[in-house]
Amino acid sequence: MRPSFAIAGFVLAAAAPLVAAKGKLGFALGTKLPDGSCKYQADYEADFDAIFSASGSKLVRGYSADDCNCAKYILPAAKAKGFQVVLGVWPDVDASFTADRLALSTYVPLFKDQVYGITVGSETMYRGNFTGKQLLEKIKAVKEDHPTIKKIGTADSWNKFADGTGDDLIKGNVTFILANAFAYWQGKTAGKEAIYTYFDDIQQALARVQMISGSMNKIEFWNGESGWPADGGSDFGAAKAGTSLAADYYKKAVCGLLDWGVNAFYFEAFDEPWKPVSKGDTGVVADETHWGAMNADRSAKFDLQC
Repeated sequence: MRPSFAIAGFVLAAAAPLVAAKGKLGFALGTKLPDGSCKYQADYEADFDAIFSASGSKLVRGYSADDCNCAKYILPAAKAKGFQVVLGVWPDVDASFTADRLALSTYVPLFKDQVYGITVGSETMYRGNFTGKQLLEKIKAVKEDHPTIKKIGTADSWNKFADGTGDDLIKGNVTFILANAFAYWQGKTAGKEAIYTYFDDIQQALARVQMISGSMNKIEFWNGESGWPADGGSDFGAAKAGTSLAADYYKKAVCGLLDWGVNAFYFEAFDEPWKPVSKGDTGVVADETHWGAMNADRSAKFDLQC
């Protein structure tokens, strides 16, 4: 029997929500232009204009504050456009951990109002890079660097919170948890099966976070990533790529989760055609350049209003 949960009892996203406040919507945002060159302030400003115009959102998340001098350029762009940013630290190797901390220490004090929060690590427990205790030490180091930033935590796969791997983070007073959940990568058929799986994944992760923390709201919880590849993307088992399927998933799953009062970042804002073809653990080759809610030219693929 699963523990009780703030949105337990759902059937599908279309059901009446049990909480009054709608969740916040944000978008994962890369540091590179379509040709693979680094973005500068003007590029981020154009990104923000497109995101706000299409969706009404004024929040994005990144993965490395140092990559392409992200913090240096995205924070002044956010100030100019009234956006906030979740900045990332990549702790997997000492070099990136040190570089990201330096970037944060350099630019966060100059743009505190633009910093929504900081994530230390992206699916590091899922990949087995760190145990919960090891990752907690990395997070504590970043918290010591930025005592005035209240939302500092990590992003990881939903199952690493549901199965107790992340319990040490919760017990260690981490204040910001992002749980990634992709029904697509679980090979679920688009439609009701994928939507149900998405809600169930988030239910399990949030239920565990609430149970271990002993509170419904002590930790700010987000769905850190979810999405569906559009036309041109690769299929994964029964999960088929397609723009109409992505549009349906966005409206019924992601917007549905917001209606239940849970925050979510959509992966991702724009297509990234510079990305090389990838090969997963199974050896299957996949095209990951078509995950954007918008095309590389910043035009929306479908209605992004929730």
